[in-house]
Amino acid sequence: MSDKREPYIECEDLFKIYKRADLEVVALRGVDLNVSAGAFLSIVGASGCGKSTLLNILAGLEVPSAGQARVGRRDLLNMSERDRVQYRRHEVGFLLQSTSRNLFPYLTALENIELPMAIAGERAFQRRGRALELLSVLGLVQQAKRLPHQLSGGEQQRVATGVALANRPGLLLADEPTGELDTGTANEVFQAMQDICRTYGVTVVVVTHYLGVGDFADRVVHMRDGRIVAESAREAPLQGSGETVQGEYVVVDRAGRLQLPVESLETLGPGGRVSVEVRNDGILIKPRVSDQ
Repeated sequence: MSDKREPYIECEDLFKIYKRADLEVVALRGVDLNVSAGAFLSIVGASGCGKSTLLNILAGLEVPSAGQARVGRRDLLNMSERDRVQYRRHEVGFLLQSTSRNLFPYLTALENIELPMAIAGERAFQRRGRALELLSVLGLVQQAKRLPHQLSGGEQQRVATGVALANRPGLLLADEPTGELDTGTANEVFQAMQDICRTYGVTVVVVTHYLGVGDFADRVVHMRDGRIVAESAREAPLQGSGETVQGEYVVVDRAGRLQLPVESLETLGPGGRVSVEVRNDGILIKPRVSDQ
């Protein structure tokens, strides 16, 4: 079990540069990110902002170009290829957007979840018990003997979540898991992930365009142009209120760089100059009045 006092995921000044012929594309530009063990984090942003690249690095599918990236005790920048395979096989579960790529069509829901454990050499009675346990948490016990084509899209993604968690990884990564689903079904999938997070203490990181994920995630990180620019987090309820408060924050990176949301930039006018006032309750940023 990871120590919750230390970040389970820790990225510092993380860069990823793709080189094609004489062209360099910078996908990540100094990303700083800490995630506690057992947290549910969502990463949102426009296509091409770098969120899927970050997810692939955390999955061990890509190697950072510079900076630091750690998951648990793993240094993702300096792993051997053999260690990288073991990491992907036992320590991280991955869920894709396309339901057809997550499940074998000729296996039942129960058999799909059992398969990773069978490959790992786990005994039949142990994998059957684990698979049924996961189906129960995911609310799919009644669908255990159904084939994927007999399940709805949301049910398929929940079974796929069980497959990703079969070998008891500490980290679950999901890349647009609700991209092919309607809003109601998407909420069911994210609710299942939230239940998994709370039941097993698994750290969940989801990349999505679906803004409704904020109702389920502990934190929502906003990316733009390869950087984290803002964050919203679920805070303790106000006194006398049973409702959870969503706090929204602009992120200052380790180098002291501040990136404002696009809607804020549009209010600055020509020149884009601002005045910054540090106060006890936070930082006040407002457009700078022209000297002319």
